[in-house]
Amino acid sequence: MEKIVIVTGASRGIGAAIARRAAADGWVVAVNYQRDAGAAARVVADIEAAGGRALAVQGDVARDEDIERLFATVERDLGPVSGLVNNAGITGGLGTFANTEAATVEQVFRTNVLGLMQASRRALAAFRAHGQGGVIVNISSTAATAGSPNEYVAYAASKAAVDTFTMGLGKEVAPEGIRVCGVAPGTTQTDIHATSGDAGRPARVAARIPMGRVGEPEEIAEAAVWLLSPAARYITGTTIRVSGGA
Repeated sequence: MEKIVIVTGASRGIGAAIARRAAADGWVVAVNYQRDAGAAARVVADIEAAGGRALAVQGDVARDEDIERLFATVERDLGPVSGLVNNAGITGGLGTFANTEAATVEQVFRTNVLGLMQASRRALAAFRAHGQGGVIVNISSTAATAGSPNEYVAYAASKAAVDTFTMGLGKEVAPEGIRVCGVAPGTTQTDIHATSGDAGRPARVAARIPMGRVGEPEEIAEAAVWLLSPAARYITGTTIRVSGGA
């Protein structure tokens, strides 16, 4: 039976790298995106050029109805879902917490936490429907333990919530043969920094990382796809730090 995985926020950065790596590992990949249909189509084209199967599906994980439509579309067009990578997330921009608008904090949590939880809830229903277990991989951040003062405290708090959710849900559903794991990247070379308003941040923080450099999306993808695989079959309820020692 084909292995089908949904990767949220997969049109760019870490999500796109995970989608490509999962396809190389034999997964049929649903490439979820919010706005950039062209970027998602390019990820699908890359996967198909390498001999894999993929489908781009639009949806905003901050909207419950979009999550339901995402899963329904994948189940109709590809088949039963057995993997979910909750990668979609936003930082809410850079700045002190006191200067961050309440609406921004709400949107960060609606996307990074509530959306991730709702997608996980829907994935559990999908896994239980076909009775073959499944794997959820949540993309967290080392910000969860660093706090990110003066940059994005709300984002850091949202990722701490993700880590706790990963631990709790992983323990809860382990008896069903369902695994829930996390990957916490350190600073990674993606355009999320430019989107947040500080394109030079990776170069600036590299000196503080023991390995002397920031990560690449493909390095985060390796860990995420490994957690999806049978090689990680005895791992659940935990988050792996992929951060160059930071």
